[in-house]
Amino acid sequence: MKVLVAFFAWAMPVIAWLANTGVFGPTNGAISDRYPTLIVAAGYAFAIWGPIFLLDVMYGTWQLLDRAPDERLRRIRPWTAMGFLLTSAWMIVFSLQWFWLALAIIWASLACMLFAAWQVSHTAHHSRSRWWQWLPLSLHAGWVSLAVLLNVAQVVVAFRLFSTVNMLPWTLVLFALAAILLLTMTVRLRGNPWYALAAVWGLVGVFAKQQASTLPGANIAAWIALGLAGAVGVISLWQQFGARHPGTRLTH
Repeated sequence: MKVLVAFFAWAMPVIAWLANTGVFGPTNGAISDRYPTLIVAAGYAFAIWGPIFLLDVMYGTWQLLDRAPDERLRRIRPWTAMGFLLTSAWMIVFSLQWFWLALAIIWASLACMLFAAWQVSHTAHHSRSRWWQWLPLSLHAGWVSLAVLLNVAQVVVAFRLFSTVNMLPWTLVLFALAAILLLTMTVRLRGNPWYALAAVWGLVGVFAKQQASTLPGANIAAWIALGLAGAVGVISLWQQFGARHPGTRLTH
């Protein structure tokens, strides 16, 4: 299984490069421009995939070479292997514009990465010493937690499931779902800063994109995204420090 984890980790940046050169079809950016939404992030925000892939490659290689017994690492290998595989599959399927299949794949990928991130987040005293597990899996899970909602919005627009003229009402529902997912997982992951960082990065990217957009309701969407980014950041900090270090009573 460790060989599969390494193989799929290395496959992701290769597939990403091929997708960005148009081998499989239109690039993600081109498809995003074709189906504009009120919850899509600015183009620069997607550059986070670079550090994610680099860290995942590091993780895949390190776990392949690691000889120390680690029950948690063995337990999450099937999930990380599947999460990496599904991430690569999503890039191909999305470029082919098989949107419904892409949506199913990215949700399955999220489930795998969240499980892996949950495992490493709940062994904090070991996780920080084994940062090469904690950081890559958490950052990947955090970004995909937001990406799934962006993907839902593009499916709505592509198939005109709801109004593409007045998108704000159904976008507000997606923001509510994003808030439930991101805030709940931030708490469940004990304030995991890398999970929160990826989510905040994406939400600030949404703010930047919608501030510059001329779509009806874009300004409202921008400020909601920024407010949610602030909430994720505050909850993360509180979970890391406030929840663990309540005020101590003075004794004489």
